[in-house]
Parts: sequence; structure tokens; C-alpha cells
Amino acid sequence: MAEPVLVRRLTDREGQKLKQIVRRGSTSSVRYRRAMMLLASAGGNRVPVIAQLVQADEDTVRDVIHRFNEIGLACLDPQWAGGRPRLLSPDDEDFVVATATTRPTKLGQPFTRWSIRKLLAYLRKVHGRGIRIGRETLRRLLARRGVTFQRTKT
Repeated sequence: MAEPVLVRRLTDREGQKLKQIVRRGSTSSVRYRRAMMLLASAGGNRVPVIAQLVQADEDTVRDVIHRFNEIGLACLDPQWAGGRPRLLSPDDEDFVVATATTRPTKLGQPFTRWSIRKLLAYLRKVHGRGIRIGRETLRRLLARRGVTFQRTKT
């Protein structure tokens, strides 16, 4: 049978900091719950009891305890990733902007001005690039780079 997961012995400073976080409760809910997990483990409670106490999954409690044992109080701050990976590289963005600023007739298209829909359709057909981008993302990219599609007024 595996050893029970317990937090390492707390230093005085670590114990004071954890108690301060739990007493005040004004910090983020993630820090508060993680501090509760660590204090409960330091008090001798087992993982299933701690999980029930803080309404978390047992694996989450184990992960927090292991992380504290490795890096200390830094484990209280979540290190979440930035979300979905980018689909366009900076090189692809430059290509999109260059295409948008080029006249469609020079690229063999039968019209004189780009629209978002026409540019999107063209970018999807370009061989060797495989640019997959939505209309709104394309519009935001062009706006960020200062490219606008406005009709000329007479």
C-alpha cells in the first residue's frame, strides 16, 4: 500500500502565512482553499477528509500537497496556461496583412476591393499556407494592424 500523502513539516513563517490567509479570507478563493488544504494536512488529516472539507477532488488535494512539498508557498498561486494555442504564427499574420493590402486584381481575383468574406475565402484557397481563421479573428487582426476596408465616398 502506498504511503499517505502528507505535507512536509511547516516552518514558522509558512504556518503564520497560511493561518493569515485562512483567517482573513479576503484573498482569492483559490489561495484560500489551497491554504486550507495545507493546514488540514499539517494537522494530520488524510486526503479524503481534506477533500470533503474543502469540496475538492482528492487528486487536486494530492497535487497541491505535492506541489507545496516541492516549491513551498508559491504553490498557492495557480499557474494556469494561457488557453488555446494560437492558430496563426506571426509569419502567417504578416502574410494575411500583406494580402489584405494588395489589390485583388494583382492576385488574379475578379474584383477590385477586398471584403472580409472575400479575403477569408482567398486565404483558405492559398496553396501551401493552410490559413484557418474566422471572420471575427481576421477583422480584429486587420484592425490591430491598421488595415480597414472602407468604401470610397463620392
